[in-house]
Amino acid sequence: MRLTGVRRRGVRLALAGALAAVLLPVTSAQAEAPEPRTYTVWQWNVAGHTLHKGSTTDGLIPQAASSIVDRGVDLAAFNELCQGQYSALVAELRAKGWPQDPQNFARFEPSRPAGNPSVCGGDAFGNAVFTKVAPGGAARFALPDDGTAEKRNMLCVPLSDGTPTRFCTTHITTSQAFNVAQLEFVREKLEDYHAKGETVLIAGDFNAQPNYGRLNSFYAPSADTPNNPNNTGRYRELDDADPDQCPGYGEWTADGTPGVTPPCGGFAKIDLIFVRESALAGPYSADSLGISTACTGVAACSDHRILVGKVTVA
Repeated sequence: MRLTGVRRRGVRLALAGALAAVLLPVTSAQAEAPEPRTYTVWQWNVAGHTLHKGSTTDGLIPQAASSIVDRGVDLAAFNELCQGQYSALVAELRAKGWPQDPQNFARFEPSRPAGNPSVCGGDAFGNAVFTKVAPGGAARFALPDDGTAEKRNMLCVPLSDGTPTRFCTTHITTSQAFNVAQLEFVREKLEDYHAKGETVLIAGDFNAQPNYGRLNSFYAPSADTPNNPNNTGRYRELDDADPDQCPGYGEWTADGTPGVTPPCGGFAKIDLIFVRESALAGPYSADSLGISTACTGVAACSDHRILVGKVTVA
């Protein structure tokens, strides 16, 4: 059967319409793909019980909240935080107008439950995350048990900012044998998230220095320096590229005698902020801040420095 000119034009138009219908969803998806996003990430082990005994009135809360607000932080992680201190921080940050959603910006996960008067005055004790944009439902993972009363965990939240970004924190045990097992557990969870298409930023107290062999499976080979060699992993730590601060290792974060002498001497760096190297979409950097002495009744507000970094991720 021969087609007339009119019918041929009709067929061509129908085919063009069908092709446009097929292509349109792809074009829309491409147009809606999130742009690279820059985050300021903040990490502090506050020794909430060891130094503060759970106090919310000795200056710790305003010191922490002011640091977060004044430095334009997007994502904040706390370790060794008492639940009463967590609640006080929620109130303080809300009063300062920091969160975009004042009713939804924080999550807490205990590593020791409430009820023991010798810990945090009876409060629970653990880890917390605070996000300037509202977080989604938290994922809470128990780390391999080291046999102590403190049940270590990993706490993660997705961000409601239109990106596949997830923010996590953890506090790894000091027991070397279980430190290795817990680090591997955390690394595997990070890889699971990556396999699902998520970009993870994790900040915490890893109780391992960057040059320790047990962190070789975290650091990417591109991070190799004489201060941190033999790496086989896929991650970069936000303070590993400062040419003036022990390159490959970074600035110290923990007061006290280090388990092993750091490659550049001085105190140890055990507070870390990791991101997968393949997620980097721009420069990154971090600095550790001097420990405040403004808290009352204690020599210093913590035995750890605040670590604050900035990173652009895809």
